[in-house]
Amino acid sequence: MEKQYLNLMQFFDGYVRNYRRMNLTQLHNRSMMTKREIDYFANLGEMLGFDAFIEDSKLDKSLGRSRPMDLSWWKWDSRVDTEYYLYLALHLERENVCNKDVETIEKLFSETEEAYLPHNVIGIQSIESKERINTLNELVLRKNLIQRSNVLMVYHWYDTELQGYRIYAYTNAVSGKSEVRRAIRKMDNLGYWYMCFEEEYGVRKV
Repeated sequence: MEKQYLNLMQFFDGYVRNYRRMNLTQLHNRSMMTKREIDYFANLGEMLGFDAFIEDSKLDKSLGRSRPMDLSWWKWDSRVDTEYYLYLALHLERENVCNKDVETIEKLFSETEEAYLPHNVIGIQSIESKERINTLNELVLRKNLIQRSNVLMVYHWYDTELQGYRIYAYTNAVSGKSEVRRAIRKMDNLGYWYMCFEEEYGVRKV
């Protein structure tokens, strides 16, 4: 079946615009924040008509065993097939541990069975610094030569001067088109995490 590609940068726009609605505070630990973000994308997938599964799994041929996916979206259409899903529309990984950045990419682009090759992938990864991005993006491009998915990679790192997180989002479409957007994640005066685009920071009142 011909691959169905999504406008992943639009998903990043929604992630930024709706982050405050996740109601994450200074009291939530990293695991709680990860779960809330995954739940957000699961709900989004269901609203778009996909079947969403948290902690789904697929075979990783290089390891010889199944490996978990943080989130998957599957496309079902009984007009075409009443027994099987048509395709894996999205594989998403959210990782808050900086030293697992390469492992996150390996999960998104693992060698697997044909039916489990995702048409679109999203990786949301905490990293140590901006300097790490080029290395990770080069790895993504190399891994995706075979898989040929639409890709959105979102990198978070802490900026001590800002006293918050800087976020860089990169899309690489199979068509060859690429795009970059930047955002900021900070706490408001009530202790809730919010996001805004970099160009809006200091302009909008939050």
